[in-house]
Order: sequence, then C-alpha cells, then structure tokens
Amino acid sequence: MTEAASPVEWTEEGVRLIDQRALPTREVYVVARTVEEVAGAIVEMVVRGAPAIGIAAAMGVALAARDGARGHSLDVAVALLRRTRPTAVNLFWALDRMQRVAALTEADSALPARLLDEARRIWSEDLAMCLAMGEHGATLLPVGARVLTHCNAGGLATAGWGTALGVIRSAHRQGRIAHVYADETRPFMQGARLTAWELNKAQIPVSVICDNMAAHFMKLGRIDAVLVGTDRVAANGDIANKIGTYGVALCARAHDIPFYVVGPSSTVDLACPNGDAIPIEERAAREVTHMGEVRLVPEGVPVENPAFDVTPAHLITAFITEKGVLRAPYGHALEQAFGPAGASQA
Repeated sequence: MTEAASPVEWTEEGVRLIDQRALPTREVYVVARTVEEVAGAIVEMVVRGAPAIGIAAAMGVALAARDGARGHSLDVAVALLRRTRPTAVNLFWALDRMQRVAALTEADSALPARLLDEARRIWSEDLAMCLAMGEHGATLLPVGARVLTHCNAGGLATAGWGTALGVIRSAHRQGRIAHVYADETRPFMQGARLTAWELNKAQIPVSVICDNMAAHFMKLGRIDAVLVGTDRVAANGDIANKIGTYGVALCARAHDIPFYVVGPSSTVDLACPNGDAIPIEERAAREVTHMGEVRLVPEGVPVENPAFDVTPAHLITAFITEKGVLRAPYGHALEQAFGPAGASQA
C-alpha cells in the first residue's frame, strides 16, 4: 500500500481490502466476493475506520445488485450491512444513499451499474473531503509541531488519505510537523499497529506511546496539539471516537493543549441530539483478554470492552471539516455547515 493508496477498492472479482488485522507484520489483501463476505469483513475488522466502513458497505450493496438482488432481496442485503457495526454513522449514511439510488432506478437491468457508480462516487467524494480537510487543518499547526493522535484515522480508515492523519500528511508536506506521538490504543492496538505503520511508510517521524503515557508527555511540554478522527458527531458537537479519546481530551484541556477533531460531513449526524444518544458498540471480550494467542486475563475473570467513548463538545477546540474549521458554539456551526442550507451549498 503506497502513501495514498486505498484500503478498499472495487475490482471485477469483488471488493479488494487490505486485511488490517495482519498489519504491521504482513501486508495482505483479500477479496470479498459477496455482500455476506463484505459484512463479515466489517464485523471482523478486516476493514475498519468510519469512512472506509461506509465505502465498503456501499460496494457490498453494489455486489448484491450485480449478483441479482432486487427489491426485497436488496433490502435484505442492506439490512445485513446495517447490523455490522452500530456506532459509525458513515455506514448508515452510505447505505441510505445506495437505497435512494435503488428507489430512483426504474429498470432492474440498470440497477447494478447505477449502484456501482454511486459506490464509486462515495469513494471519490471521501478522498476529496480528506484532501480538503488536510489543507484546512494544516493551517492550525505551528511550524515544528509535535502532535498526538489516538487510534487510526489515516488512509487505512478512509479512501486513502485520512482524516486526522490526512491533516498530519498535509502539514508534513508544508514542513509543519516535527514529530507524531501515536497512542497504542488498547485493546485492538490501532495506533501501534496501523498509525505507526502508515506514518513510517510516509517517512513522517513517529513514536508509539502507551495510552497511559499521554498525560506525562503533555506535562513535559512535548505535545503541541492533539488530532483525532471521529465515528459520529452529534448535533450539539459531542463526538464518539475510539475508546480512550475522552481521556485524551481531558488531559489536553488540563494542559491547555488544543484538541482538534477531524471529520467529513458523512460523520455528522444532525438527527442525533447529543453524545448520550450515540450507540456504543460492545466488542468481544477476547480483544481484551488476549494479545494474539497469549492470554493476559485470568480464566473466568469477566471484562468489558466498549469500542468507543463520547467526548463532550466543550472539550473540543475546533472541528476540521471539508468545509473549513468550525468553532463553538458547535450546534449552530454544524447546522450552518451541514444542515439543509449548508448541504445545498456543498
């Protein structure tokens, strides 16, 4: 995978995905040939990251149509994809778009091509949005910035450029990035495995730190800004992101460090009033009890594994979107940018 390659691509054989479970030691690609295989890849985190999940799901619908799904059977395929992961709103945003196209397509023979065109459009729009966010966000960072990021919001999580890491890529091109600190991001280790892999390939200086080291480095004055992605932005500006983000935001506020959230319009959910209304995915206990095949937790001891937490709007310094930088009050700013009036100007 090159610096700006995509983790999810349409091919004649099916949806080609880089298997993110194998990174960083092996760069393996798999092809999901049916909508059921796409759904399984999303659940098992072969593909992950809110925008990439949406893209993969859209391509899964296109696969179903190519394989003959129409009407009720296409609705069944969409329902299967909707059940894969509950928190990232991009999934539902993309599936809603696919269903609207299907509803407007009168001839069954035209449906596969129309849906594939829409899936490809979702892919290309995401790449364009990430590139725009990168340019907007880079202007917020001083020359020589040392940046902390949590989880993976890079090319692996999008069409290929990244949200938070897209800003870092753009800023690095402008000579603004001195160093990136990547939280390991327990328990699935997306920072240690994926963010470090991406940045190292892009020759952007990066160090991995344990999640519980962030406050220490902030206290030492070694972090100038925090950049994170998001899986859902509520109407009031609360966000859901990978578990541990809330703690990073609290530490940043305590040390007077700007905390920036980077996300495209596909992540904004104006129908969700606040963070309390965002569904939080609970994942399998094995992600906590084991590291690979090695058991870390005593047999019989229960664990809890929420995949996301909610960071309240008041801890966010600014949102970086494809439409520019949004500042508080976020309810008004989000409505202006992404409500009906703002959407009509996109």
